[in-house]
Amino acid sequence: MAGEVRNGVPADRLEAAVWRKSSRSGAQGNCVELSWPGDEMAAVRNSRDPHGPVLVYTRAHLVAFLADVRERED
Repeated sequence: MAGEVRNGVPADRLEAAVWRKSSRSGAQGNCVELSWPGDEMAAVRNSRDPHGPVLVYTRAHLVAFLADVRERED
């Protein structure tokens, strides 16, 4: 992966990405996929558009967001 990665980059540019679907994805195909393509980077994409844009987060920000979501579920 060459150059700086920003939100909206096409998923195909994240060559090291290995995508996995959320275990909470619906059966209708409205799924969120997550990848950790770098040591400090997380990426999220829409499974209906696998070559489309991704949202890029730092690992720390995404881990904190997920912890907050889990806390609110309790």
